[in-house]
Amino acid sequence: MKGELMNYREYTIDKIAETAELEREQIEKAVEIPPEQRLGDLAFPCFVLAKKLRMAPPMIAKNLAEKFAEDKHIAKAEAVGGYLNFFYNRTEFTESVINEVLEKGEDYGKASIGTGKTVLVEYSSPNIAKPFHIGHLFSTAIGNSLERIYRQLGYKTVKLNHLGDWGTQFGKLICAYKRWGDDAAIEKDPINELLKIYVKFHDEAERHPELEEEAREYFKMLEEGEPETTALWQRFRDLSLVEFKRVYDMLGVSFDSYAGESFYSDKMPEVVDILRDKGLLKESNGAQVVDLSELNIPPCIILKSDGATIYATRDIAAALYRKRTYDFYKNIYVVGIPQALHFKQIFAVMKKAGWDWADDCAHVGFGLVKFPDKKLSTRHGDVVFLEDVLNESIQKTLDIITENSPEMENKEEVAKKIGIGAILYAFLKNSREKDIVFSWDSMLDFEGESAPYVQYSYARGRSILRRSGGNSGAIDYSLITSDEEYALVSQINAFQSAVIDAAEKNEPFYVNRYVTNLARLFNKFYNSCPILKDEIAPEVRSSRLALVSASCEVIKSALGLLGIETVECM
Repeated sequence: MKGELMNYREYTIDKIAETAELEREQIEKAVEIPPEQRLGDLAFPCFVLAKKLRMAPPMIAKNLAEKFAEDKHIAKAEAVGGYLNFFYNRTEFTESVINEVLEKGEDYGKASIGTGKTVLVEYSSPNIAKPFHIGHLFSTAIGNSLERIYRQLGYKTVKLNHLGDWGTQFGKLICAYKRWGDDAAIEKDPINELLKIYVKFHDEAERHPELEEEAREYFKMLEEGEPETTALWQRFRDLSLVEFKRVYDMLGVSFDSYAGESFYSDKMPEVVDILRDKGLLKESNGAQVVDLSELNIPPCIILKSDGATIYATRDIAAALYRKRTYDFYKNIYVVGIPQALHFKQIFAVMKKAGWDWADDCAHVGFGLVKFPDKKLSTRHGDVVFLEDVLNESIQKTLDIITENSPEMENKEEVAKKIGIGAILYAFLKNSREKDIVFSWDSMLDFEGESAPYVQYSYARGRSILRRSGGNSGAIDYSLITSDEEYALVSQINAFQSAVIDAAEKNEPFYVNRYVTNLARLFNKFYNSCPILKDEIAPEVRSSRLALVSASCEVIKSALGLLGIETVECM
């Protein structure tokens, strides 16, 4: 068995199918991981056979169990009620799992199920000339993680940042700049200064409504490509991207495309023509809409009564462009839950237009960010700037490290990785549709369900490996089959399944929960099974070091899928 990489789950499914004379697919859907380790490694509920065999499930389980008595890979098949519980050969299973991790390294857990398929992930998508606030992190964290998860499974991924860089608000901004713009102040602090004059426009427009008409004129000039107006818009966009990139660099986030709303402005007439040619447009109060009443969905407005297009038109044009450009397998939009109806409408319109690939488009919604005390201490008033939050997290982490480990080298670098990791983890620790209640105490808890706890587990493992001076001894896998060790090995083996679950449900939470449990089991193993103590036999020591090494490798990979970096010491 040494050197051979074996999938015990697949092997067991094959054996059940062969023994029970059932379709393999039926078995695959039915098998499950028992809730407790004492109940085995895999369970098959025999209820699915009751009708076919005309026999009570407990009797079916008992009869099947007897047929597995001689299997060398499955140590025991035990009938418990209507379930057939399988116990793997612990030594062989442990050897297979650890060998595979040590052989594959950072490639462990990767799969090829996405080979030849392209997945687009649209996320972050802030409005230019506006603050990059804490709410944007939800989309950014989820999208960044999903892209990594799909890439882990072999898909070709494309990271899209659909910038909010078009619309009447830019007419207002240009109008405000013409009246109150200060070039030196804008160059020094672009986002704050542009926000300041934008807010001033709204204040002034309440007293001078004619400013709204002036702003519409400026946007009309922008749509027509008037050189000076276009140059101003381009400048605001470029300045915003520089500011955004600084935050993205802190988060380790990058994009393949920054094509925003402006990019699709000349692609909308074709969409209108297609929908009109297909007889889908109907007039409603002067507007052109697509009726979706048969789906119990409100009509989708394509052209407003003044002939202007809206978000829906632009998003349909964007989807069509993406299909033609990337021929995607999946087109994922990581956008807040409040936009759920919008996406239902545009997907339904695309389907009515005869584009069956509309079924490959998915809205991945997420909840809100809430603060128990309404807002964080920030110099920006009601707006909680993301950069402020990241910097505050780094500083708080640095304070903790300085107090607990004043002699640590590279404290600033370690604090940055832990501080940013803490924020990302907090945004990915629960189902994405659940609101987040922002709490520094839980985020930076080194003992609880947090990034620092998982990062510390990794650092602890790396410290053990450094102090060991290298693992050159012979490994005897039969020496690391205690309950604590085997539970850790089983969790390592479950890595790829967690990644597949995360992709199937577009939920990074599955990877987050996985790596947190892996860290817990690693610490339980560490506390129960001495590794470097003098009285430990050399072969036990080297075997346990192999398990430590495998654990560290998988913790690092799993955190990487969440966008979180590891540290070598804490």
